[in-house]
Amino acid sequence: MTLAQELLELAVATAREAGRMLIDKRPADGPDVVQTKSSPTDVVTQMDRAAEALIIERIRAARPGDGFLGEEGGAQAGASGVRWVVDPIDGTVNYLYDLPDWAVSIAAEVDGEAVAGAVEMPRRGETYTASRGGGARLHTAVGTRDLRVNSQVPLDKALLGTGFGYDAARRARQAQVLTGVLPAVRDIRRGGSCCVDLCSLAAGRLDAYYERGVQAWDIAAGALIVQEAGGRVEGLHGAPAGPELTMAAGPGTFEALHDLLVPLDPLRD
Repeated sequence: MTLAQELLELAVATAREAGRMLIDKRPADGPDVVQTKSSPTDVVTQMDRAAEALIIERIRAARPGDGFLGEEGGAQAGASGVRWVVDPIDGTVNYLYDLPDWAVSIAAEVDGEAVAGAVEMPRRGETYTASRGGGARLHTAVGTRDLRVNSQVPLDKALLGTGFGYDAARRARQAQVLTGVLPAVRDIRRGGSCCVDLCSLAAGRLDAYYERGVQAWDIAAGALIVQEAGGRVEGLHGAPAGPELTMAAGPGTFEALHDLLVPLDPLRD
């Protein structure tokens, strides 16, 4: 077993355990404690923190020398060259409202490069996985299938996923960008979870995706899954994907999306 395979197995097992805990312990009337972070719309619950603590505990028990980067717990240094990038609930507002599109996202990096990733969607009954050079797969109760992005989809036939920031001024600017995008594409979907959107792209359920403001923990596993499904994940002009802008699509569609966004100046708030 390669290191990437070993890390992937641990990521999958841990993400599934965290997903089960989040389902089992979710109060019927919603998460019991909701706090805000950057704005009143940027929420965190006790379950976010509990899931991240469980994930770190399980991984640290198996690999005590590894480092971590978590949405709730920040960065923790390690000595092994392996770092785990964790989003315990990507789509916390969906979780809060009992909508199905939220996920547990766990990626393992070796010397700064993601080599394994798992995205667990408990309410959908789906687990998405990828290892560097090993392809991307969707696992469900009825079986496993390899993933492949849609390619060469013209923008006027393309279904795009996107999302919006938490700050009101940024949202207003993103709405302006959207008015330039919407007439050029088939339609827009706003699901509320970056990693769910990326996995939907890898599975052919979306043709493209773009968003400003996503963080490393939002995209670490999902980006690897898209790449291993044959897609590109980048920022503008070949920059790395990240908070400035993240774009993802298959060949042909990616370039068209890039050229559509450039004159709309999506990096300006």
